[in-house]
Amino acid sequence: MNPGGTVLAELTFSASDLAQMRFAVSPMWEVGTSFRLLNSGAPDAVHRRWLEQVRPRVAHAGLHRGWLAELVPPSGYVPDFLNPAPTGPAPTLGDELTAITATPADRVRKDLDHLSHHQGGIGPRLRFLYADPGARLARVAEEIEAYWQLALAPYWARIRTVLDADVLHRARQVAEQGAGHFFNELHPLVSWDADVLRLVRRQRTLTRETAGAGLLLIPSAFKGAVLSTRVAPPDPPQLAYRARGTGTLWERRAVTGTEAISAVLGRTRTLLLTELETPATTTELARRTGISMAGVSQNLTALRDAGFVTAHRAGRTVLYARTSVAESVLAPG
Repeated sequence: MNPGGTVLAELTFSASDLAQMRFAVSPMWEVGTSFRLLNSGAPDAVHRRWLEQVRPRVAHAGLHRGWLAELVPPSGYVPDFLNPAPTGPAPTLGDELTAITATPADRVRKDLDHLSHHQGGIGPRLRFLYADPGARLARVAEEIEAYWQLALAPYWARIRTVLDADVLHRARQVAEQGAGHFFNELHPLVSWDADVLRLVRRQRTLTRETAGAGLLLIPSAFKGAVLSTRVAPPDPPQLAYRARGTGTLWERRAVTGTEAISAVLGRTRTLLLTELETPATTTELARRTGISMAGVSQNLTALRDAGFVTAHRAGRTVLYARTSVAESVLAPG
């Protein structure tokens, strides 16, 4: 690192590395980046609506001061074992939690040593994790699942739409204009020249000799302006970047043709779907619509059975959210 703090990372690509370059959508990248934003307490113009809805839920559940609060500091390094290399284009959270809980103890301790170096020590929970990774990774996974159910699962259909659209756009760029054009358009601090990918202002050096083969490209809805990387050979290096379209993620979406939808679903169920533009509990929906709790519950069950609504439980809280099927039905024609 030079005196100015800038590191030039150069990742050389062979034909084999290019052949192994791929995109993936990773729930755990969304967990880490969203929790960092949420727990920072800072305002954010893009994610303001999400923050206003989710912060009280996470605080009420005590998740703002648990395992994630120690594993995901306000800035800097996050332990690599929290972002296992996706084995396919869209692993589920369960897939990634299985990989996390199977992390070898020496890998966990190595990552925690690195975190301690950067943060000037680790908290009490992480000292327990360091002492017995095998026993306590399950506790970490349980908390991640609880956070997911409160903060991300009710919004996942909307988030996935943005992430999938980004992957489609980027993959088409690569196919039509080549990897060089794609990388040069990806981010101001990334450039491609003569089969070498250069990243400026990384905290750590990155070379093909210190990284695995290929490259995993991870779009994220909650990433800030800075790129993030994960280098843990023999896994391929990961490069996480802010997805296109994130700025419109939480915009209110117009609903049209409710009369026609009501003719099929009924007025009560159409009203509930319209109200679920923001995920809500049965109590909240009853208060907003004036429908009895029993009526809301009965109709939500019917909508869930038909694939229009999902239910997400965390502790005593159950949040209902529209599915992608409901979103397509309600979208302007």
